Amino acid sequence: MSAIISDQFRILNAETFVKSFTGIGTTTNAYYTFIGLPNSTDVATGSGTTDWNTNTPAPKDMFREQNDYFDTMIALKKVTTQDVKRMVRKTTWTSGTKYDMYRHDYSSSNLSKVTSSTNLYDSNYYIVNQDFKVYICLQNGIDPEHPTGQQSLDEPRFTDLEPRVAGSSGDGYIWKYLYTITPSDIIKFDSLEFVPVPSDWGTGDSQDVRNNSINGEVKIVTITNRGSGYSPAGTYKNIPILGDGVNGKVSVTVGSDGKVNSVDVTNGGLNYTRGSVQFYPSAPANESGGALTSIGLNAVGSASTSIATFDVIIPPTGGHGADIYKELGAYRVLVYSRYENSGSNPDFIVGNDFARVGIIKNPTTYGSKTQLLSVSQASALGAIKLETPTLGSYTADSVITQVIGIGSTAAGKVASYDNTTGVLKYYQPVGLAGSSFNYKIWPFRRNSELATGGSLSILGASSGSNLTVQTTFGTAGNPGVTTTSGNRIINLDQNFVEGIANPEIEKYSGEIIYIDNRAAIPRSITQKEDIKIVLEF
Repeated sequence: MSAIISDQFRILNAETFVKSFTGIGTTTNAYYTFIGLPNSTDVATGSGTTDWNTNTPAPKDMFREQNDYFDTMIALKKVTTQDVKRMVRKTTWTSGTKYDMYRHDYSSSNLSKVTSSTNLYDSNYYIVNQDFKVYICLQNGIDPEHPTGQQSLDEPRFTDLEPRVAGSSGDGYIWKYLYTITPSDIIKFDSLEFVPVPSDWGTGDSQDVRNNSINGEVKIVTITNRGSGYSPAGTYKNIPILGDGVNGKVSVTVGSDGKVNSVDVTNGGLNYTRGSVQFYPSAPANESGGALTSIGLNAVGSASTSIATFDVIIPPTGGHGADIYKELGAYRVLVYSRYENSGSNPDFIVGNDFARVGIIKNPTTYGSKTQLLSVSQASALGAIKLETPTLGSYTADSVITQVIGIGSTAAGKVASYDNTTGVLKYYQPVGLAGSSFNYKIWPFRRNSELATGGSLSILGASSGSNLTVQTTFGTAGNPGVTTTSGNRIINLDQNFVEGIANPEIEKYSGEIIYIDNRAAIPRSITQKEDIKIVLEF
């Protein structure tokens, strides 16, 4: 037995994911993006490769690698409901391009005429114009002489509620306006490949478009065979659209050559899920009976191939514009974060780089397995406040150690060192746990935690002296959170007790749901990174 997961299930999953940021029922969630891997060429500890920047490896989805993602995590940024948006593929209107038209019946046995797509959502049936307005193509000029449609020459720029042509070129296109991407969404969510769809469709600016939709209202009927031998020439009005809907009507025009020239929907009716147009003398003239001879159609060619044939295009459930997410296939979600340096967020270190971004769901605060992290940004690094910071220096990614007792040594790698504040931030990849450290990763310790033989010196200075932990900086009852430089108060954004600060996140808590390895990106004091992660369901 064969089965499929439908595209509608994917759209539902995207909707559920977006709604989970506000909580579903009694469930509350906390999502964060994170940056990590400050030394992507660190082969010694197993956290990188020598050719990472030129041959960036794909991330691996296994528990062993998950631990490494935590070990090399640098900082986190909370994702709010304003930072997530459902997305669709971006197709920018370009003059002279041929676009697919919306159809309800694309499949592996009925490919789209332009892109040969096996389903609607993979075809190019909607566009974004230069004004960031989004339109769906209801008719692309397809007819018996142009079986795949024509080139689009007139850019749609109108905001009418009813579909119409965009200009006077006669390219045969009919467009339906859907929505305009707001300036704030352009800045935050627009990308090279995807564009956002509005949140809460049917409210605000999208209310009129949704209210104008009618379930099963036919907008387009196309000619697949013009037929021949029709007489007399002229326009035949109020020919019914036959099917399971009601009140659908078309006008059919016969030319002097005895062929059908055009068909126009004059009343789209409602509630159609299937439909047909029959055009020959004995065909129904209306839904209740009668024949087309009653309105003047006298003759058609004798062979069956002389009868004109038509395609009735059925709209999506609810009608065009009723549900933008289903109509455009919004089964992608973009998650946005900005990492920007300022005096209030030293969590985002400088003087090092990162080569990994990700998303983590429901991390907890340090020391707790149940209390969800709630701050807007957080450091995943341990930190040490050092005495006389200008007398020594520690190089990023170098190894630092502290003898914490006889035969026991804590080890870490420098993430950053600020000789103004004296704060050294470090990470502890498990690969450091070699024979030199008795195969253990010990935490760096404050004075009250040292065992016999322990020392406050932090070894590994790249220049000057090895500095010592500033034991007078902060107590358990009154942690140190700021320091001064001249007349300036500097926020450290971590709680120091006797010169030692823990990370703000409980390591290995929460679920890492997305990982992306990238070529290393250096961070400087003036730099900011807009991170856009597109999840496809």
